[in-house]
Order: sequence, then structure tokens, then C-alpha cells
Amino acid sequence: MSLQRWRKAGLLILVLLAIAAAVGWQWRGKLVDTVLVEEQPIIHTIVVSGRVQAPNRIEIGSVITGRVTRVMVTEGAQVEAGQPLILLDADELRASLAQASAAEATARTRVATVGELALPQASDALAQAEAQLKYTEADFQRQKALRDQGFISDSRLDEVERQLAIARSQVTSARTQRRAQSATGVSAREATVRLNEAVAARELAAAKLAQTVIRASIPGTVLIRSVEPGDIVTSTKRLLVIASRGETRLTAQIDEKNLPFLREGSRAIASSDAFPGERFEAVLFYVSPGVDTSRGSVEARFRVADPPAYLRADMTVSIDIEIARRDKARVIPASALRETEGRYTVQRLADDRIEVVPVTVGIRAGAQVELLSGLATGERVVLTPGLAAGSRARAR
Repeated sequence: MSLQRWRKAGLLILVLLAIAAAVGWQWRGKLVDTVLVEEQPIIHTIVVSGRVQAPNRIEIGSVITGRVTRVMVTEGAQVEAGQPLILLDADELRASLAQASAAEATARTRVATVGELALPQASDALAQAEAQLKYTEADFQRQKALRDQGFISDSRLDEVERQLAIARSQVTSARTQRRAQSATGVSAREATVRLNEAVAARELAAAKLAQTVIRASIPGTVLIRSVEPGDIVTSTKRLLVIASRGETRLTAQIDEKNLPFLREGSRAIASSDAFPGERFEAVLFYVSPGVDTSRGSVEARFRVADPPAYLRADMTVSIDIEIARRDKARVIPASALRETEGRYTVQRLADDRIEVVPVTVGIRAGAQVELLSGLATGERVVLTPGLAAGSRARAR
């Protein structure tokens, strides 16, 4: 056999060997991407954008018109409830209080006079009138007996009878005076009314004087100071603005589709857009009962027990809300799932063949999903799409 014929035979053998290798390789199956079912923790979260909730802002003003003599705080100052903030000129009101106090003292003296002097005098006058009446009645009986015996005339008896009538009138008048001066009498009631009026006037003067000291109604921080000594203030002028002190809160608008997952007490991790590397914990405590129809969202509020010092009112934050957690779960990539008519399947690689397995899924967390049933830990799941069930395949 010539050299040329040997060369052709060798080339033919190489081609046949290549074809055989290709057929054998094809018979073993296509290379596919796979992943093992693993047990690991999985956490389902919702990430939303929110803001640091601004605290309540209280505008401080004056209820009376007056001249400012002193402003005792500056912007940024921390104040406590009841702390004096602004002083107004109080000279005129102090004089009014002194005048009202003097009027009250006079009214109290009048009440004491009725009880301690007028009442005893009225009682004495009644006793004297009753004694005089008794004597006059006895004298009338004597004079009548003498007239009947003819010792005195009728005119003399008439005179004694007139004196008797006067004595009876005096007793009636004395009794009236006695009742008037008693604790329930008209004089005592009048004195009591005058005293009550004087006490009310004194309390009003004291209240107005107290209003010359403008105090903080809540603990907080002074944000705005718009008054200086010498200013004339009225009830319509804002003098200070105070931000209330209290727990730090976050607020966020969450898509209504996530409403079934929101639970009071759910933990969250938040971070400020200005300080993305620093994270802090928050707790969901309020979900609005209503839905914002214009945005299709619900308002959620979070408490921050240990807020970082850099947080400011209205600062933008990112909130990662934990809605479900499994410390030990069978997990696969969500891309391995196939959905048909609401049912999920995955492709399993077993003995170099593709098998379609129905599965039940649980928590989803980003690109991962929890398997509740269908596959065991360690089984190999195919990620490459477009493979027919029963076809041969090999893990890449």
C-alpha cells in the first residue's frame, strides 16, 4: 500500500473516531447549570423608603399684651415643662393684685363684723325688747284692774295700751334684726357674696400676674426664637417654637400589596441615606387602617429605641422590615422555579436525567426561596431552562 493510501486510511480512522466520540458525548447528555438544595437561614423582608418623623412643634405665645423684659432661652436650648422662658413687665399687674388683696381683706372684715359684732348686738337688742314687752304687758294688766275699780280713767288705760303696742312692735323689729345678722340671714349672705367677689377679683389679678411669666408647656428643644427684650407682644404673635422631646419615630408609605405581611411588633433595620454604612434597629408599632388611594399605599410607623445621634427630623431613611424568618430551611434559587397554572415545579438531575418535581414553596427572600416539600437536602436542582423531562444531562 502506497504512502498516500496509508495517509487517507489514517485520516478516515481519525474522522470515524471523532464521530464516535461525539456520539458518545451526546449520549451522556447536555452540560447544565445546577445547584444543591441546602439548609440555611432565610429571612423575608420588605425594603421601603421612609423619613424620620418630625416631633410635635409647639408655638409659644402670650395670652396678654405686654412688654418683654427678658428672654431666658436661645435657639437650640433644651427646656423642661414649666421652665420660665420669657418675662413680661409686671408692675401694673402687681399693683392690681395688691389692690384686690386689700379689697378681699375688707370683705373678710365685713364677714367677721356680722358674726362677731352685729349678731351679738342684735341679740342684746332682742332681749331688751322682750324684757320691755314683758314689763309693759304686766303694767297694762295692773292699770286695767285700777280702771275697773275706778281709780284711773279710760284715757290713762289707753296710754298704757299704746305703750304695749309699741313694745310688741319693738320685739318684732328686734327679732327681724336678729335673723338678718344670723349665719343664714340677709346681712351675712350679703357679706359672704362681697367676700366671694373680692376673692375672685384677687384670683383674677394673681392669674394675670402669673401670665407675665411665659413657661414651657412641654419638654423639648427651642427651634425658633422670634422675640427680643423690649418687644410689645400680643396674643396673636408667635414668640418661640419648641419641638417636643420624646421617642424617635420613623414613618413610611408601604405598597398596599404588602399589607398582609405587616404586623405590629415586627423588627426592622434602618439606615439613613446620609449615613448608609450605619444601621439601627426599629420596631413597627402602627399600621394605618386606611389606604391612600392616590398612591395605593398604607402608612406605617416605627419606634427607634436607641437612635443614633446623627438622626434629624425629616431625614430620609431606608427601612428593611422583617416579616418572616426561618433559622433552618431548605433553600434554592428562585430562578429554579417553574410556575404553571399557579403550581410550582423544579427540574431535578438524578442519574444524569432530567426529572420534573412538584414543590411547595414558603418564604421568599430576594433571589432565594424556601422549599416546604418536594425535594430533600442535597438533591441537585437544574437552573438551565428549556430542558425536556427525561432527557439526559450532566452537571457542569
